[in-house]
Amino acid sequence: MVKNVILNNSSSIVNNYGDVSRETIERLQIYVDLVLKWQPAQNLIAPSTIADIWVRHVVDSLQTKWTLPDAKTWVDIGSGAGFPGVVTAILQADDPDAHVYMIESNQRKAAFLRTALRETGSKGTVFAGRIESVAKDWKNGRVDAVSARALASLDLLLKLSEPFTQAGTACVFHKGQDFQREVNEASHVWTFDMLERESLVEPTSRMLLLSNISYRP
Repeated sequence: MVKNVILNNSSSIVNNYGDVSRETIERLQIYVDLVLKWQPAQNLIAPSTIADIWVRHVVDSLQTKWTLPDAKTWVDIGSGAGFPGVVTAILQADDPDAHVYMIESNQRKAAFLRTALRETGSKGTVFAGRIESVAKDWKNGRVDAVSARALASLDLLLKLSEPFTQAGTACVFHKGQDFQREVNEASHVWTFDMLERESLVEPTSRMLLLSNISYRP
């Protein structure tokens, strides 16, 4: 019964927050179905958020691409169930120049991510390993942006992203209501330009767009 409820009117739910094509909605529907199918065995998302998956996870993840719409090549670190990595890949599915690299250390979740990309017809590559190891051995060229959601403090996120941001790559991070404390703490170690946008899903949360990132002298 819950599944039937949350899958109704998915198009109207998403389009309350932004303009999304019918083809994209269809791909998102396939992805949500996969999350629900794998959830009992993999515990991909918090059980308390299942009934509100379209807003709490899908719409929240759409904000990543919407925050930096011109970025085509992404590295999503700590991808988990694919929020936002798979969602970004779905938004870019019809762009031949777009690609999302997802890094996830959990082998079973990495397998799920590959399945999600394949079933939704989205372009991406999944690395099953630790972020530090994958970044150290990176051979895929410069990327436009790094994304992460519900992964770590801002200071640690910048440290994990540093191999990519050395080349001028930007970062798009989802942050909760304690975001200002994290920004203040990170500012002791890092210098960066930051644009802050109120979350469409939770007014006390923020989408942070960081650029020109470097260690503080």
